[in-house]
Amino acid sequence: MAKIKLEYIWLDGYKPTQNLRSKTKVEEHENFKGTLEELKNWSFDGSSTQQAEGDSSDCVLKPVAIYPDPARRNGYLIMTEVLSADGTPHPSNGRASIDDDDADFWFGFEQEYFIMDSKTQLPLGFPIGGYPGPQGMYYCSVGGKNTWGRDIVEEHADMCIDAGLNFEGINQEVAAGQWEFQLFAKGAKKAGDEIWIARYLLDRITEKYHYYIEYHPKPIKGDWNGSGMHANFSNTLLRTCGSKETYEKVCEAFRPVVKEHIDVYGEYNDERLTGLHETAAITDFSYGISDRGASIRIPILTVQNDWKGYLEDRRPASNADPYKIAGRIIKTVKSVKI
Repeated sequence: MAKIKLEYIWLDGYKPTQNLRSKTKVEEHENFKGTLEELKNWSFDGSSTQQAEGDSSDCVLKPVAIYPDPARRNGYLIMTEVLSADGTPHPSNGRASIDDDDADFWFGFEQEYFIMDSKTQLPLGFPIGGYPGPQGMYYCSVGGKNTWGRDIVEEHADMCIDAGLNFEGINQEVAAGQWEFQLFAKGAKKAGDEIWIARYLLDRITEKYHYYIEYHPKPIKGDWNGSGMHANFSNTLLRTCGSKETYEKVCEAFRPVVKEHIDVYGEYNDERLTGLHETAAITDFSYGISDRGASIRIPILTVQNDWKGYLEDRRPASNADPYKIAGRIIKTVKSVKI
């Protein structure tokens, strides 16, 4: 018999930005295979996470995805959905509302973030009482003059790959101390699971460096890029239609529901979506080929592939919930009648 460490991970009930929570269950297994079928539901104190009242505090954790934990011996990372005590999805459970049971929708998320020094409360590379040089030399830079935090970023990439996530890349972003990683998955729920597990691993890594990750979409005011989580998406229609008119019809479906999308695209996103720094204004809606200043970008590769490919919604903020982003995009795309 071996002792197995199962790290149950969930999203709390704080509004409008939910936080990761986790706790460890240690179980004895003779031949644990790392499958969902071997896992049981667990409970937690919802009164401590804004998900229940103290006089009826039990909430239930339902395992939905399992990954090996690259930092623990005999450890596994368990992504869960939160259920109410009666077994129904808790109101904070965005994953349960995604209408993609056949995994027809594919998502690639580009997660931007700042690495912050816990002592100075500033991004790496920012001196106390001042600023580093202006933007321009940080994006995809190499060398100690313009690059900070690569050790954390490389460790995170290795851990995500070792955990079995479909991790697709990393790069330093436009502002000092700002980085990005990319993940892709076939199926909206799986894409959300993997972003949350990747965030969990990144947050956990920073504990030993005395840093923390800032997901606020505009943590540094002024002439600095904010952080987004661009959502690249497709379904069978977009991957196969071969029609410019169909793509335009799908894009136009987003125009009358701008508010519904912005409502789930992250807190403080108005500070980022200003029409500057490669963003469209939060009050506007636009789309265009290769246009990184548009709300939705039509990638040039999609056009060159005879209008078969994907779209990129550039509006989601770095602190948004990928489950809610995906759920809202799917609802809009499915409203299109072809």
